[in-house]
Order: sequence, then C-alpha cells, then structure tokens
Amino acid sequence: MTIMIRPDVEIDPEWAEARSLPEASELAAAGRTVMVTLPGDETEAIAAAAAYAWAGATVFRTTHDVRQALDMTEVLLGRRPPALTRRGLG
Repeated sequence: MTIMIRPDVEIDPEWAEARSLPEASELAAAGRTVMVTLPGDETEAIAAAAAYAWAGATVFRTTHDVRQALDMTEVLLGRRPPALTRRGLG
C-alpha cells in the first residue's frame, strides 16, 4: 500500500525516513516502512517518487500529485494489475 501525505502532516514514529535510494532499499529489505520527502519541483518529485517506490519506499511526503507515477511503478513491479490492458495493438 502506498501512502501520500503533505509535508505538514505528523508522521508515524514507526516509519523509517530514507534520504537516499540505497538507504531506502536497505530499510525496505529489513522490513521497515520507508518514508521519503520528495523535492519541491514537480518534475523532480515525480521522478523521485518512481525511483523511491522502485527501491521500496511506501510513504511519500509531497506537495505534488505523484499518484500516477506511483501507480505505474507498482504495475511495473507486479504488485498490482494495470488499470487498462490492450491486446493486438499494431
């Protein structure tokens, strides 16, 4: 399950905050719930959200809507089915 929260929302003390991709991967591999704070620039936030989701982060502090990037990453990782499938394109 992926959670998006605003930066002013109080965080759960059980969440582990990662400040880098390797740290996020390490914490996720240890079974921790990983939280990251995304950059203020929207384009950077979308890219960072996808990368951190791939690394195992599940909680994202952001002011931007990065849901589509997170959903796409979940589909690519096989954690959820695609919203729409097409066959025979081409």
